[in-house]
Amino acid sequence: MHEWTTDMGGAVEIIQTNAKPRLDDRPLAKRIGLLILATDHTTEVDFQRIVASERIGVYVSRIPYANPTTPENLLKMQPVLTQGASLILPGEALDVVMYSCTSASVVIGDEKIESAIRQAKPGVAVVTPTAAAVKGLKAVGARRISILTPYTVETSRPMAQYFAGLGFQIDRFTCLGLDDDREMARIASDELVSAAVAATAPQSDALFVSCTAVRAAQVAARIEPEIGKPMVSSNLATAWACLRLCGETAARPELGTLMTKPYPEG
Repeated sequence: MHEWTTDMGGAVEIIQTNAKPRLDDRPLAKRIGLLILATDHTTEVDFQRIVASERIGVYVSRIPYANPTTPENLLKMQPVLTQGASLILPGEALDVVMYSCTSASVVIGDEKIESAIRQAKPGVAVVTPTAAAVKGLKAVGARRISILTPYTVETSRPMAQYFAGLGFQIDRFTCLGLDDDREMARIASDELVSAAVAATAPQSDALFVSCTAVRAAQVAARIEPEIGKPMVSSNLATAWACLRLCGETAARPELGTLMTKPYPEG
C-alpha cells in the first residue's frame, strides 16, 4: 500500500508491507498483576526492584482509597476489587494477582479478596500480604512471633486476632500510631530499624512487619542481624510468594532469610 502525505512542504511515501511480523505468545514469559491503593508509594517500587525481570513483567492497577487508615475505610475497597483487577491487561491471562493492602486483607478477608479478583481473572493465583506472611513465617520455621505495625491500636487489633487465630503465639505486638499510609511510607530507614529491634521479643522465632506502605523490605538485610532472627514484611512476603509462584527458585540471601526459602505447598 502506498500513501502520500505532506510534511514540511514535501511529499513522503508511506509503504505498508504485505508480510506480517511473527508474534511471540507473550512479551514476557510471566505476568504478575498488582492491585494497589491509589495512595501507595512503596509496593510498585519494591516489586520493580525485587520481582521484575526479563522473564517476569509486573503490571499495576490502582484502586480508590482515602485516609485515614481505619477498619471502616479499609472495608470500602472491597466493592472495587473486581473492577481494579479487570483493568490489568484486559482480556489477557495473568499468572498471579497480588492485592497490596495488609490491613484490608484482614478486615475484608483473604477468601473474599480472592473471590473478587477471580471474577475478573478466573483461575488466577491470588496473593494477599496476610496469606503470604503466614506462608513466609511458616517457611522460616516461626511459631512464636513479634509483630510491628505502623497503625493505630484500632487498626492493629484485627491484625493480632488474625495471627493468633491461625495458631501463632504473639510474644510482643507494637504499633506506631499512624493513620495515614502516605506517612507510613515515609518512615525513615534508621527509625524503622530501631523500631524493629525494640519490637522483637527475645523468645520470638521471627518478626513480622506489617503494611505494604512501610519500606521494611528495603532494610531486611539491616534488621535481621540486629534482631538475630528472620524478619518477614508484607512486601517481602508477597514478592517472595509471587516469585515462587512464577517458578523462580533462586536463593537471594541479600534480600533476607525468607528469600532463601522454598514456597510451602498447600
